[in-house]
Amino acid sequence: MTIAPERVTLDVRPVAGHIGADISGVDLSAPLPAETVAAITEALHQHKVVFFRGQQLDHAAQIRFGRLFGELTYAHPHDDAPPAGQPEIFTIDPERYKQRYGDDYAVRRRKYSYVAGWHTDVTAAVNPPAASILRADVVPEIGGDTTWTNLAAAYAGLSAPVRAFVDGLRAEHRYGGPDKPKGDGAYARRINDNLLVSVHPVVRVHPVTGERALFVNPGFTSHIVDVEPRESRAILDLLYSEITRPEYTVRFRWEAGSVTFWDNRATAHLAPADLDHLDVRRTLHRVTVIGERPVGPDGFESQIVEGRPFTADHAVVVD
Repeated sequence: MTIAPERVTLDVRPVAGHIGADISGVDLSAPLPAETVAAITEALHQHKVVFFRGQQLDHAAQIRFGRLFGELTYAHPHDDAPPAGQPEIFTIDPERYKQRYGDDYAVRRRKYSYVAGWHTDVTAAVNPPAASILRADVVPEIGGDTTWTNLAAAYAGLSAPVRAFVDGLRAEHRYGGPDKPKGDGAYARRINDNLLVSVHPVVRVHPVTGERALFVNPGFTSHIVDVEPRESRAILDLLYSEITRPEYTVRFRWEAGSVTFWDNRATAHLAPADLDHLDVRRTLHRVTVIGERPVGPDGFESQIVEGRPFTADHAVVVD
């Protein structure tokens, strides 16, 4: 498919049946006209995640590109070490976890962190990011792929009676996942002393496309509210099995200079879990676009339980 609004011609090529497209014909480090921004936005809404190859971006250029699509958040609500003067940049690098939490960082990461499995970014916030832009700096020759899933397709794949049932449900999302981090380690103290908890509709209506999408994920969703614990587990197990069906997914092989841009309101993604036993380096940098409070089909708007909205200066202050 070719999108050509006025002076702009982008080559947009779908790469999977329900999600994902490669975009070529654009230099993301250059000033982009409004028509190009509109074309990229249109492709994003249609394909949920778009991929760019061979880009030459530094932190400043990535921030400039991200700001074309909205105000950017602080790097991460639980990150205290963004690059100096560039608080929008969140660096994903195992060495940072190791330096912060010790040699057993991989175990802690799998046990407590949202990167341990499928997740939508920072849904513990009452206004999760609208979109995320991730660029590859250093990637291994093998492994390290990221997978995305289309939450709107997952919702549409449910039977009509089940869709009607989940349309009116709400779920609590909690930073640290379903289980509160235990112990007195640095990570557990940081999370438990700075709680971030919200209640969201289980189905959210996309503010631009109007599509309905499932809005639960194993990384942050703790439980369905107002039902018995056993009922909550059964409902979430059903929905998780739906959002992770292979036919709704796309898997991306990173190269240095790759950039991915995904709609956080209609996707979840899976970070790689195949590198912990390998002596390799994988460094990527992310910026995120501030989002709005999700709204359900019945008009329910997400509510804060603990913490505050995700903003440009939302950082945890650690003594």
